Amino acid sequence: MVRQVTKETKDTFTLRLEPSDGAKGGFRPGQFSMLWIFGVGEVPVSISGDPGESGHLVYTLRSVGQVTQAVVSRSPGEAIGVRGPFGTAWPLEEARGKDVAVVAGGIGLAPLRGAVYQILSRRQEYGRLLILYGARSPHDVLFRKELAAWSRYANTQVLISVDYGGVSWRGHVGVVTTLLRYVRLLPERTVAMICGPEVMMRFVARELETCGMPPENLYLSMERNMKCAVGFCGHCQWGPHFICKDGPVFPYSRIRPLLHRHEL
Repeated sequence: MVRQVTKETKDTFTLRLEPSDGAKGGFRPGQFSMLWIFGVGEVPVSISGDPGESGHLVYTLRSVGQVTQAVVSRSPGEAIGVRGPFGTAWPLEEARGKDVAVVAGGIGLAPLRGAVYQILSRRQEYGRLLILYGARSPHDVLFRKELAAWSRYANTQVLISVDYGGVSWRGHVGVVTTLLRYVRLLPERTVAMICGPEVMMRFVARELETCGMPPENLYLSMERNMKCAVGFCGHCQWGPHFICKDGPVFPYSRIRPLLHRHEL
């Protein structure tokens, strides 16, 4: 059941859902659910809430088609079908004791939001936290207040860049990889979590490799047309992998050859 709908940008919304039966289901940051509207259809959406808060699930999605428009148009009190959560998660256990670089483009910040929440709630278990975020314009920046709040945590750096800033923008302009020149990376002790458009992730991973980061320390969240969410239908097959079951979060070392083959 929908409890709250928040408009983030002109076409992006965050929904807070609570189970009608009062169940307290959990999730791991990076996982996704299938949201469905009866008579309209079903769509995969990453969970963008805080894994430390039980009793509800939060989703951030862009209204780009019939199903997503129907989902974001729901009012508080109305029902939305939910299946899941499904898929793999960000490597938060493997990242303990290390620096973490979170690199996001556009709505790709939403699947990473839960990982940031968890790191900040257990701040002493991790090293430096670097959040590098790229958006199309200042109007397209998600979670503005949270980005500002995150930047105030100890040992945490938040940098934002936009493609087109306009005369009033005083921040960085350019693709998200340009932000790497403003951070001090310790490649061997850093784990990178990357989510955004596929072309952006390809260039970010390549740039981080150039900086000396081992491929096994890079993790990417991939996206394909998911239908069943359990690896049966084949809609999301990518080479030998099923994104819904084997992903969506993959070690870069596992998918590196596929990521640079554009026909896939």
